[in-house]
Amino acid sequence: MKQEFFNLEIRTKGQDLYEFTDQVILWIRNNNFKNGILNLSIQHTSASLIVQENADPDVRTDLMNYFDKLAPMNNQLYTHTTEGKDDMPAHIKSTLTNNQISLSVKDNNLLLGTWQGLYLFEHRLEFQNRNIILHFIGE
Repeated sequence: MKQEFFNLEIRTKGQDLYEFTDQVILWIRNNNFKNGILNLSIQHTSASLIVQENADPDVRTDLMNYFDKLAPMNNQLYTHTTEGKDDMPAHIKSTLTNNQISLSVKDNNLLLGTWQGLYLFEHRLEFQNRNIILHFIGE
């Protein structure tokens, strides 16, 4: 049994979905992880992690539009507005999605579906430096 940690840093350019599947697969293969569990954890409260379709970009557009309607950028709706109009909506969006995802690794492969990818879901308007902790437990 072994454990390995890695800090994946992603620089975002505002609200969007940033796919990072390839970086995770490369880390798994470079470390020759055979079988185990990979936990991904984002260290921020205004961004989140999702597993989503990576074939049709319309899915990402529709998700962005849906979440913007669900948590509108209108400071009159919120008490917490310290960092601007995207502050509280970003926290709401991250609450409704994931801050951690656990996935299986089998035979040196990340077990995702054919059209699935890993995304950092950035909820803030400005550029951000985001940290995702990868924690592998297995063999």
